[in-house]
Order: sequence, then C-alpha cells, then structure tokens
Amino acid sequence: MTNDLIAKAAIDRRLAEIITPVIEDMGYELVRVRLMGGKTHTLQIMADKPDGGIEVDDCAEISTAVSAILDVEDPIIDAYTLEVSSPGIDRPLTRLKDFEMFEGYEAKLETSEMIDGRKRFKGMLAGVEGNEVLINVEEGTIGLDFDWLSDAKLVLTDELIREMLRQRKAAGAINEENFDEIETDSGSEED
Repeated sequence: MTNDLIAKAAIDRRLAEIITPVIEDMGYELVRVRLMGGKTHTLQIMADKPDGGIEVDDCAEISTAVSAILDVEDPIIDAYTLEVSSPGIDRPLTRLKDFEMFEGYEAKLETSEMIDGRKRFKGMLAGVEGNEVLINVEEGTIGLDFDWLSDAKLVLTDELIREMLRQRKAAGAINEENFDEIETDSGSEED
C-alpha cells in the first residue's frame, strides 16, 4: 500500500480516480481531494498548475469540468457542494515531488506511527532521496519514508510568501504596473 496523501479515505481515492484524468487533460494537477461531512457534504478539490500559480478562473474551469464528470459517474450519494481551490501558500505537501520542489522551506510533517518516540517533525525540507523525505530538525537531518507520512504542509514564512509572489509574477498573474502608484483621495474631508 503506497501512501496517498492526495486522497486518504476510500471515497476520496475513488473520487481521485474519476477527477484526476479530467484535471490532467486540462493541464492541471490534483493536489488533494477530501469529501467532508457536515449538514451538507463538501467535496474539496485542490489543484495546481505543474509549475504553480493557479488562478480563480482556472478553478472555475476545473469546477465546471469536474461537476460534469461527477454528474455522469455519480459517486457521491448525498447532496454536496463542490469547492475547487488553489493549494494556498502554506499548502499541503501530498506528492514526493512537492518535497523536492519546496526544498529549503519550513514544513510540518506528521507520521502515522511513532518514529524515535514522536510523530511530529518541524524543520527545513532538505529534498528527497529515493522514497525518503529529508528534513532538517534540531537533531540534524533525518529521512522519513514517504509512506510513513500521514500529513505534511508548508509553514507560512516570509520567505515562502516572497517565493509565491515571485512565482505568480513570473507566471504573469501579477501585473506590477497596476501597483506602482498609490491612489489618494484628494477630496478628503479634513481640509
């Protein structure tokens, strides 16, 4: 059984099987899928572009395509709300390649079993070696088998925010010309 941080529960894995081909055909990647309970179920889909920088319009496009396929396949018995989003800045790390991509950034990892007396590890990601995720913790660099992980996410830091802004700018998502001048209201009441 290989680890599946993308889809944990059996229903999530079934949904991932249905959704993944649709999302990939559109040029996106599935980061995570979760069917959450509650009064009305919420199907939460996180997607991204292979090089990051997914936008609201992309999410709307994915939502339309995914709704259509789910209407046909009908895997969810109860009524549900579909929610498609970007992974966010402090994103979950669900694929081995995520740990490579975010090497040098701070992350929190959780294992399903106790490893050296603990399940939680926080530190700087140090890449991947084979099937092991390397992380620099206080005691030094340790390798955690990807299959041991039950949860992993980036920690929101200034460096991470700067990097995400840089990526979005590079992808043309942010047009700096719009931010050059700060408009002031010259007709203020204080005169």
